[in-house]
Amino acid sequence: MNKRTGTRTGTGTSTSALALAAVLTLTATACGDDGQGAAGDKGGEGSGKGEITFWDNNTAVRHDIWKKIIGDFEKANPDIKVKYVGVPAESVQSKYDTAIQGGGLPDVGGVGAAMLAGIAAQGALEPLDERLDGSALDDELNTGMVDSVRAAGGGSRLYTVPTSASNGVLYYRTDLFEAAGLDAPTTWSKFYEAADRLTDQKANRFGYTIRGGEGSIAQALDAMYGQSGIGSFWDGDRTTVNHPKNVAALKKYAALYKKATPSADLNNDFTKMNAQWDNGRIGMLSHNLGSYADHVKALGEDKFRGLPNPTTDAGVRVQVSNPVDGLGLFRSSKNKKAAWKFIEFAASHASNSKWNESAGAIPANTRAAKDPWVKKAEPTELAAAALNSGSTKIVQLPYYLPDWNTISKAENEPDFQKVLLGKASAEDFLDNLAEQLNEAQAEWQKQNR
Repeated sequence: MNKRTGTRTGTGTSTSALALAAVLTLTATACGDDGQGAAGDKGGEGSGKGEITFWDNNTAVRHDIWKKIIGDFEKANPDIKVKYVGVPAESVQSKYDTAIQGGGLPDVGGVGAAMLAGIAAQGALEPLDERLDGSALDDELNTGMVDSVRAAGGGSRLYTVPTSASNGVLYYRTDLFEAAGLDAPTTWSKFYEAADRLTDQKANRFGYTIRGGEGSIAQALDAMYGQSGIGSFWDGDRTTVNHPKNVAALKKYAALYKKATPSADLNNDFTKMNAQWDNGRIGMLSHNLGSYADHVKALGEDKFRGLPNPTTDAGVRVQVSNPVDGLGLFRSSKNKKAAWKFIEFAASHASNSKWNESAGAIPANTRAAKDPWVKKAEPTELAAAALNSGSTKIVQLPYYLPDWNTISKAENEPDFQKVLLGKASAEDFLDNLAEQLNEAQAEWQKQNR
């Protein structure tokens, strides 16, 4: 039992299953009641015709590309209509939880690995193994991404069809760096030097923008492990988040707030943070591959670059895993035949390539991953090269814990803001986070013996 949330952890995955996901191979992130029932409703196969409802789990930045894919699907399948419902990323978890309890689940929905375990544990998702076995997609999906979402959902069944992976990227303004005579921020030492030298508060210019609002914990963990060089989230049954090296790293990182960053960063989620960086007064931004296309639109290709996480001065690169995104078929759907057709179409070569080119992410469809645009998108190409180099350490976050999304968001985002404001210490914050994680891990292990 989680003392703070009052919820119990559910099924998880084995260490060996997690190991498969640990090397995530980048070969080559308004809901209405549509009449569906709650999680206990088993739904039905339906006629394969009629209307289905699709929830986009990140409408703020992917609305347009999904509308194009839906248009293509309806043209190819005139007997099926797709009702698009856009849900903001920051509220999608609560929307799903509310619908699971009270009804109104969609037929198909975007379900990232970070929230997958909690939704699957409530019995809301249809296992997809048998459907995939008879599908043309079976031989086209990146096996590393399939292993990752299978592990996140519990390790035995597949509850989503993976669509993309998006790793952390440090974007920097090449024009500002050149004007200041700075080297590219390839190491953490160079990163901190640039953050300091590019800041001129009187001129409203800053070296960095730090994420203090929704989604801040994952970014802070990425910066923390990247600096400490610690390559595993667990040391036996205990988390490494409050290791002294991580405490020191977080303290240094959080000290950037208001010194080398705008004060508005305290409440900025990724949308506001990215928009702020695109205005041209900030030197560096940590996000992921998903915002690359937006930066190109705002700045052009010549004013910025996107690099993998900086290395330590010793040349060690550590990155925290980013959750694989995917599409889930909800158990309560009354028209699963039509819903599965939509998932197959969305994850097919052409559609998956269109979606990921728009998002700047790595396609789950292996044919799409070989398309020319992948090599033209430098951050995507560099991220794949870094992860496939054999030298990058990947810290695999425990997405398999049903409590993970709650712990890493609602439970601790307000406390991280206190660290930024100097009202709480990095050590106390990480000790509290570690206590929650160790408890969730112990409960998961107890239930999976």
